[in-house]
Amino acid sequence: MTAFPLRMDIHPEVHGFFDKDTNTISYLVRDPSSDACAIIDSVMDIDYSAGRITHDHADELIRQVRDRGLRLEWIIETHVHADHLSAAPYIQERLGGRIGIGAQIMVVQDTFGKIFNEGTEFQRDGSQFDRLFEDGDRYMVGNMPVFAIHTPGHTPACMVHVMGDAAFVGDTLFMPDGGSARADFPGGDAGVLFDSIQRVLTLPDEMRLFMCHDYGPNGRDIQWQTTVAEEKAHNIHVGNGRTREEFVRFRTERDATLAMPRLIIPSLQVNMRGGEVPTDRDGRPMLKVPVNGL
Repeated sequence: MTAFPLRMDIHPEVHGFFDKDTNTISYLVRDPSSDACAIIDSVMDIDYSAGRITHDHADELIRQVRDRGLRLEWIIETHVHADHLSAAPYIQERLGGRIGIGAQIMVVQDTFGKIFNEGTEFQRDGSQFDRLFEDGDRYMVGNMPVFAIHTPGHTPACMVHVMGDAAFVGDTLFMPDGGSARADFPGGDAGVLFDSIQRVLTLPDEMRLFMCHDYGPNGRDIQWQTTVAEEKAHNIHVGNGRTREEFVRFRTERDATLAMPRLIIPSLQVNMRGGEVPTDRDGRPMLKVPVNGL
């Protein structure tokens, strides 16, 4: 068994909030022994064609925290999302808490800083975040110990956060009938993703796994919770003994057929800044479109 600092005796209270526009699930996670909580993978609403940003999804999370009498300690990003915009600063301004992401955010910032032709004023050192997590880092939500696992492959900065018997896997895994996320973005690697998934699957069979996205394959209802045992037995991309070579071949061929995510251009610009919308030289919120850059 792995040397992870497991606490399967701790059962955090987990509430998922589905955003149907981006198929994203955000989570409110409560330490069962206190009023402390964390928010994972929040969403900021955008009407891209109109250039309009709103905060309905984030406002619901904020309302839930307040109505439950909770104290927000952490706002966690499992990775730099390419399909939705983070609402982390908006939530932090209203509830407090620290914003955290994987330390490899600096690799992502360097890569996409070049693609979006950002000037020297764009810091590529992760300073937009309050905490940069390295593999194995530990922190607390109230009295509940948490540890982070570096799971690159989808992006270099992907992290899984394990809170008691609950693990929040970002895009490292999908539900068993959804398989896995693509690995063809800059900095992605199908072989590395396979290795990261195998590492997650060394967690105890009964570990609850919470997905960042679900698309309801074959018309089923949206779901976001499964277990390590279910993934090992039934995941259509990595389960039931599929080899690394088979996965890399399948993932590479499949990724070549996929279109870019609808919101990748605004998402990357905002999320590599910790959820802040970039501004022009006059201080007005402004997004760029790099032509033939992705």
